[in-house]
Order: sequence, then C-alpha cells, then structure tokens
Amino acid sequence: MIDIKEINGGMVATIEGRLDTPSAIKAQQEIGPLLENADKVITLDCKNLEYISSSGLRLFLSLRKEASAKGGKVIIENINDEIKKVFMMTGFLNLFEIRNS
Repeated sequence: MIDIKEINGGMVATIEGRLDTPSAIKAQQEIGPLLENADKVITLDCKNLEYISSSGLRLFLSLRKEASAKGGKVIIENINDEIKKVFMMTGFLNLFEIRNS
C-alpha cells in the first residue's frame, strides 16, 4: 500500500489503493520512516490512491503536524478529481501544498 524511498535528501511515499479505516490502521504502522524523517520534505505521491476516508485524512494530518513540529514539509502530488473534492470539502487544500505532475 505505501512504498517509501529516500530521494534527493527527501522522502517520497507512493500510496496505492484505498486509504479507508482498515488500511489506514496498517498504513499508520508503515509511515514510521516518514515520521522519523519529518524534518525533511515528504512527498506523498497519490497517483494510484483511489479513495480516502476520514481515517486516511487523519493520517495525512498527523504527518503534517509532525513535519511542522520538526521543520519539515509535506507535499501531496497527483491526487485524482474525487480525492481533490474530498480535500476541498474538508479544507485540506489549504493545509497542504498540492502538486499535479
């Protein structure tokens, strides 16, 4: 579900599938390396993310909070239109830098 790599001094996490409540619990365990490196730029590549629930949003928010505390930054890339709608409705578009490549 989450593949994490260190690239050019930052962390890139590729997220695939659905980020619903059961998968968000598993993902919380998988993001340990991101939390440990929250002082860097963390890029969440969501090109293969199909769905996000409130649990998934909380996961993104926890990463942002940790990065803010440690002087890092979270960038979200390649969200699809459905997820973008969720981000707009929840105000997440204002909390994150969103990029589409």
